Amino acid sequence: MSVSPSDPSALAKGVLAGERRALARAITLIESTRPDHREAAEALMHDLLPHTGRSVRIGITGVPGAGKSTFIESFGLHVLAEGKRPAVLAVDPSSPRSGGSILGDKTRMEELSRDARAFIRPSPSGCTLGGVARRTREAMLVCEAAGFDVIVVETVGVGQSETAVADMVDMFLLVLVPGGGDELQGIKKGIVELADAIVVNKADGDLAKAAARAARDYKNALHLLAPSSPHWTVPVLTCSAMERSGIDDVWTMVAGYRDTMDKAGALAERRSAQAHAWMWSEVSETMLQALRDDPRVERLLPDMERAVAEGRMAPGAAARQLVETFRLPLARP
Repeated sequence: MSVSPSDPSALAKGVLAGERRALARAITLIESTRPDHREAAEALMHDLLPHTGRSVRIGITGVPGAGKSTFIESFGLHVLAEGKRPAVLAVDPSSPRSGGSILGDKTRMEELSRDARAFIRPSPSGCTLGGVARRTREAMLVCEAAGFDVIVVETVGVGQSETAVADMVDMFLLVLVPGGGDELQGIKKGIVELADAIVVNKADGDLAKAAARAARDYKNALHLLAPSSPHWTVPVLTCSAMERSGIDDVWTMVAGYRDTMDKAGALAERRSAQAHAWMWSEVSETMLQALRDDPRVERLLPDMERAVAEGRMAPGAAARQLVETFRLPLARP
């Protein structure tokens, strides 16, 4: 079945039927910034929304070199063995100069990408804070509507703005790697506080003992932090994604988290709060885009930017003038 982005109703039917081409086109549509595509995307989401919400949503981040992609592939293959269907939304960093991305996650997850029951979608992060594409939330819902049980969002890496992914998933998982005895150094406290679980990867060979020591260090450190939920104690697990050992324990832990939080009503509360935050994020993005598209602001912007760059005007004053210009009533023809 060939569906066109200009027909969101037909596209929604294709997604609900599990057609991979329709799924890919639907995500491409919601990632588009064209005004006509945005309207079509909103109509598409309206049709799909009643069919979402049944999956477990997992955000995964970690330090560079932690083996996130290898871990996600091993985890995804285990999920398949459990009779579930995983979808991976892997957000690649965009260049601040060219805007381009490598988008190499399918290359790094060869075995998982070959399985027709799984879905991997690399997307450029663009300029969105946290390395999470602005439309990742909608892409996640589209995958749910297409019948995927486990949605994994892989972020670019560890940073202060990784709260972006924690605000859209049920569980935030931090993947770390054993180092030279100072594993706790360089790990930002805020990231650890966001984590619902910590997994020390590469627990194999010569690093097996180091991984066990690192896990003990993290467990001790967590005692000094206030738990993010009164219903859940953050566990620290070890695994070897390369040897695919310990992955079953991670899946068991994920299932236990989902069951515990669901029974306590905390999962519904979390998703409700996320939807509320999502709405205001969309308000901010929409207002900013409307300001940029305003012809009066567009005419004034080059002079304002030049004045700020040359130190002739404070950034706050320039911003205020641009906003005041935007708020002026439009002249009637």
